[in-house]
Amino acid sequence: MTTHNDDVDWDGWPVSDYLAENYRALHPSDAAVIAHHSAFYRRLAPRGIGRSVEFGAGPNLYPLILASAVSRRVDAVEAGAGNVAYLERQILAGPDASWLPFHSLCRRLNPEVPPTLAGALAPVEVVRADVRELEPGSYELASMHFVAEGATEDLGEFTDFCRAFARCVAPGGHLVAAFMENMPTYRIGPASRWPGCPVDTRVVSQVFAPLTGELNVTRIDADPTLPDYGDSGMVLLTAVTADPP
Repeated sequence: MTTHNDDVDWDGWPVSDYLAENYRALHPSDAAVIAHHSAFYRRLAPRGIGRSVEFGAGPNLYPLILASAVSRRVDAVEAGAGNVAYLERQILAGPDASWLPFHSLCRRLNPEVPPTLAGALAPVEVVRADVRELEPGSYELASMHFVAEGATEDLGEFTDFCRAFARCVAPGGHLVAAFMENMPTYRIGPASRWPGCPVDTRVVSQVFAPLTGELNVTRIDADPTLPDYGDSGMVLLTAVTADPP
């Protein structure tokens, strides 16, 4: 049977295992994503975006750090209770030291990132919500990392998530995203099983072409320093949102 987003208990996402497997060290693939995104953010005016969103934030802080270079407010929108609790702790009690190398690289590649990690997280507001219910056109910029293809096994539902992502930004706004390439259903930690929808540059381009202009889609190879989840790399996207059809 195909697993859809609403079939999954996202409150049970294994935050500690996920962080241990992926973000307790700065892996080459993360460095490549940060370099790609930093080039995008350097084209925008410092703090020129009034309100941006991290669409399905999870516990990953580096997209929030990157967005701090251009955003006066960043909404980290997340539905899962464990992820929300982790994000709130990072902002209120202070971030884990493991994020310092990520901040250092973000700032080295874009000096407009605030000089401290706490300062980079200062614009962030954690919002517990279903991203599919975000008001259309309510943001000037949206960022998404490993969400749409990791929320469902159904390609149609993946497409719906991508449409909601693009739709939450006003026409002429900005999109930046990263997807796991050809990601199957996968495990985190010793037992937990999570949905995956295999996509590649062709699929991502086809989904976003009707929704955007200035669409740029590229990829990077799989990272051998990460766990073998069955993916073949990452797909990276930047675009400008188009008027609704």
